[in-house]
Amino acid sequence: MKKILTIWFMSIVFSLFAQERTSSKNQSEELGKVSWYRDYDTALKLAQQENKPILILFQEVPGCMTCRNYGHNVLSHPLMIEAIENEFIPLAIFNNKTGKDRDILNLYNEPTWNNPVVRIVNSKGVDLVNRVARNYSSKALYEAMTKALKRKGKKIPKYIQVLGEEVTSQNITLKETYYKMYCFWSGEGFLGSIDGVVSTKAGFMNGEVVKVTYNPLKLSHETLQKLARTKNMTYVPKTNFRWSSPDEDYYIQHSSLKYIPLTEIQRTKINSAIINKEDPLSFLSPKQLKWLQHSEKKQVLFNKDFTATWNSLN
Repeated sequence: MKKILTIWFMSIVFSLFAQERTSSKNQSEELGKVSWYRDYDTALKLAQQENKPILILFQEVPGCMTCRNYGHNVLSHPLMIEAIENEFIPLAIFNNKTGKDRDILNLYNEPTWNNPVVRIVNSKGVDLVNRVARNYSSKALYEAMTKALKRKGKKIPKYIQVLGEEVTSQNITLKETYYKMYCFWSGEGFLGSIDGVVSTKAGFMNGEVVKVTYNPLKLSHETLQKLARTKNMTYVPKTNFRWSSPDEDYYIQHSSLKYIPLTEIQRTKINSAIINKEDPLSFLSPKQLKWLQHSEKKQVLFNKDFTATWNSLN
């Protein structure tokens, strides 16, 4: 009886906690698509119970263009939302309100009517990393999040590592190169597993080749060349590349993973993992894993627009 009462009590408590969260469906655009807690004490309790850091967004709501852009561009990427909601206790504090919001603003000595600031703290409210301010990029937030998780002794899930590949590839000029080998599927398997490779495409150019798109800030052409040569792959200059579209992400096409939305980098890493007999599911976020388990397996989604498809399922 005591156990039943305890379970009942905890369900009531967590139900009350849940009611204190914002809804991504009808909240202010400055908050993005993340579901935020709004009570500091609640966040501290949950952080202790779940052994998670608290990610505090100090935000002007309603706010200026910078605040709105932060909501649209940084806090609305599906994998960023997944990372914040699953690995942290998300807490939003409005910097242009009085009452409890102003109390927490004063506690952290944060300015009022300010552009977005993010602080990541432990269950005692102490900073785990430097505050993120004056840098409104996804990359800055990602780096703070991963640093905080490491400080807590937590392993960075692969879907968050994929997010890192995504955000570091934004706003830079990606490079392309081509390699010839005896089988482009095996070529995709090796080349797609290399850190810094964003995508691979199988095709033909006087034989079977793989087109490789990579991030030059993470992977140099010289390093890619050396790695390719270890597998007897030969660099070839581009002539008339003919994309073998039926073979696009061939191994994903022949798995149930084709029924869920995937980012381009997820597709590359998952296709490579299947070829190399590694665990492809490790690259999926919790929501993607749930969709995979309950997919009706009717519509192929992996090669559709990622954000649009995600939002339609969500």
